[in-house]
Amino acid sequence: MSPSRVTGDYRPQPGGYRAFHPAPLPPDPPLALTAARVRLLSEADRAVAGLDSVTDLLPDPDGFVYSYVRREAVLSSRIEGTQSSLDDLVRREAGIEAGRGSDVNEVSNYVSALNEALAALAEVPVSVRLIRAMHRRLMQDTRGGQREPGELRRHQVHIGAEGTGVGGAVFIPPPPDAVLDALAALESYIHAEDGDVADAPLIRIGLAHAQFETIHPFGDGNGRCGRLLISLLLAEKRLLRQPVLYLSLYFSRHRQDYYDHLQATRDRGDWEGWIDFFLRGVIETAADARDRARRIVRMREDHRDLIVSRGGAAKALRLLDHLFRQPYVSINTVAERLEVSFPTASRMVENLEQDMILREVTGQQRGRIYVYQPYIDLFSDR
Repeated sequence: MSPSRVTGDYRPQPGGYRAFHPAPLPPDPPLALTAARVRLLSEADRAVAGLDSVTDLLPDPDGFVYSYVRREAVLSSRIEGTQSSLDDLVRREAGIEAGRGSDVNEVSNYVSALNEALAALAEVPVSVRLIRAMHRRLMQDTRGGQREPGELRRHQVHIGAEGTGVGGAVFIPPPPDAVLDALAALESYIHAEDGDVADAPLIRIGLAHAQFETIHPFGDGNGRCGRLLISLLLAEKRLLRQPVLYLSLYFSRHRQDYYDHLQATRDRGDWEGWIDFFLRGVIETAADARDRARRIVRMREDHRDLIVSRGGAAKALRLLDHLFRQPYVSINTVAERLEVSFPTASRMVENLEQDMILREVTGQQRGRIYVYQPYIDLFSDR
C-alpha cells in the first residue's frame, strides 16, 4: 500500500471546473521501496541489459533499429487512432503510393521526430527546448498541425471520451499559465543528481513519463510525445546503446490499466502502483525485443543459406541485406542499388521470388514491385 501523499491539487477555474496542478517530482514522501519492488526493479534492469547484449550480436544493428523505430511509430500512432500500418509506412518510404495519406504522414513524422531528437542529444540534453522541437516535427502537416506545433498550449485541454466537454472530463490538466513552470520543474528533476534506489534511472524515467502526461503541455500529440520522451531518456541515461525499447505495444495492450494507474498518481498519490506497472512493461517489452532480434538473426541466416545453396552470388546476398533496410523493391531499384544491369537484377529478383523470399504485389507486367514479406511479418502486430 502506498504512503499517504499529496501529488498536487485541483484548483477552481473561471469556467466553473477544477484543473489539476501537479506537485514537483520526486514524490514526497519518497517511493516506498519494498523488497518486492526492489526485485522488480532489478529484473527490469537485467532485462534492459540483456536486450543491449542481444542487439550487439546482430549482424546489422542499424538495420534492426531502422525497422524497430518504424514499428514503434506505427504502434504509438495507433494508440491515438491512426490506422496506418507498418506496410503502409515502408511502401511510402519506397515511393509506392499508399492509402490513408494523412495517417501515414503522422507515422512518418514520428520516425523523423525520434531520429532527429536522438541525434540532437549529442549537443542538447533532454529539456523543454528539445521536447518542443520534437513536438514541432511530430505535428508537422498533420491533422493536429493547426494546434501550434512546438508551442506550449495557450488554452485549457481536457481528457475524456470524444465529444465530451470539460464538464464530463475524466481529467483536466493544469491551466496554460502553469504549464511552463511545471515543465521546468520536470526538467530539473530529470537532471538532478542520482541518490538512492528511488532515483534509479528506470524509476526516474517512469516518473517523468507520468508527470509529462499529467502536465499535458501541448494542444495535441501529448501521448506520442510522452512515449518519445521515454526513448530519449533511455538513450540519454545510456541504458541502451541502440534505441530498441518502446512501451507503446504494452501500453496499448493494457490501455485501461495505463490510464487508471496514471490517474491514481493524481488522485491518491499512488506512484508505487504506477512504477510497478511501468517496470513490468519494461520487462515484457525487453523480452519481446530480444525475441524479435533472435528471430531476425535466424531468418537472415536461413535466407542466406538458401541463396548460397542455389549458387547465389555475393550480390544476391547484398540484395538480401538491402531488403532488411527497405523491404519493397523494383527491378530498377535493385539494378541501381547493386550497380548491375537490368537483366541481372531481374534474374536475382526472380530467384528470390522462386524461393518465396520476395513476393510481387502489383499483379502487373510492367513496373512490378516486390516485397520481403517475411520481414514485414516479423515486425507486424496484428
